[in-house]
Amino acid sequence: MNELNAGLEALLAYISNNYRTALGKLRPLAEEGNAYAQACLGAMFVKGEGAPQDYEVAMKWYQKAAEQGYSEAQFTLGWMYRKGKGVKKDDKEAAKWYRKAADQGNVKAQSNLGSMYRKEEGVPLDYKEAAYWYRNASDQGNAKAQYNLGILYQQGRGVLKDDEEAVKWFREAVKQDNEYGQYNLGLMYYNGYGVQKDFVQADLWWVISSAKGNKTAVENKSIVESQMTSSQIEDAHRLAGEWMEKHKK
Repeated sequence: MNELNAGLEALLAYISNNYRTALGKLRPLAEEGNAYAQACLGAMFVKGEGAPQDYEVAMKWYQKAAEQGYSEAQFTLGWMYRKGKGVKKDDKEAAKWYRKAADQGNVKAQSNLGSMYRKEEGVPLDYKEAAYWYRNASDQGNAKAQYNLGILYQQGRGVLKDDEEAVKWFREAVKQDNEYGQYNLGLMYYNGYGVQKDFVQADLWWVISSAKGNKTAVENKSIVESQMTSSQIEDAHRLAGEWMEKHKK
């Protein structure tokens, strides 16, 4: 009960932006071996909340939580090894901790592990393994994984080439306003891969992606619009505007 009360007091202090008090409440719990408190301390030292930012101290607390099987700590430990935050960059260690978290269903770890297999970072190049982890993360709604799974289907790497399946996953990523999904969906419409060729739809998605600063989308928008009528361009821009208004954050 005392541990529960201390945890609630720490949470209330944190929500109130009283980070020093939260840190003081969490530390005894973390020292007693509470994995959640250890991970929270790690996060606070990463962000510099209640104490100066210190990746090495954060690493110590995340390590303790990760070794107890706390998946979010395992994921963050993998991220710290991959980025060299508080520790020497080590892709093999990053992949090791991502896998531990991924095996527990951590969606961010699954997506990142897929990318490590696709890029041959800390693990052998293996597109089938990349597709496996991307699919796991995609089924949980991770937009980055959905986009990357679409790319694998488009290229036929680790899976049978299937443009319609690629379009399906780009659409899923687009639902979450993923600019790369938007760009690639435009590309599929422009070339007629997996969908009927449609310059209005291609322009629509490139307008949206270019609004996020995607330079290639800006270039492609100019190319497709040089092949469209003024009425078609007007329709594409109207539809893009409506979509962006509906998905305004």
